[in-house]
Amino acid sequence: QVQLVESGGGLVQAGKSHTLSCASSGMVSRIDVMGWYRQYPGKERESVATITRTGDTKYRASVDGRFLISRDNSKNTVSLEMTNLQPEDTARYFCYADILPSFRGFWGQGTQVTVTS
Repeated sequence: QVQLVESGGGLVQAGKSHTLSCASSGMVSRIDVMGWYRQYPGKERESVATITRTGDTKYRASVDGRFLISRDNSKNTVSLEMTNLQPEDTARYFCYADILPSFRGFWGQGTQVTVTS
């Protein structure tokens, strides 16, 4: 089992920057991919950014160039630095991790980010 706890959600003005953090605990030595997903009300969860243990990253097209995902394997944390935030970035953001060898996924409880214009 892996436990994930997000922090850093809140109210942000459009155009500003904000950082989300996620701390993991439990079977952290088996964590492979970590990432951030977001969910709009009534919509399915969508991938925002992911990062492998070796640092390979992938971004959703709409955030590429504005968001930066980073990971500290020694502290078992993953962060999402969001710049030039827009109202359409308003969503609940979830931390994600999967473990080897099963690739079983785990989710945090989510943290709300609201961008005001």
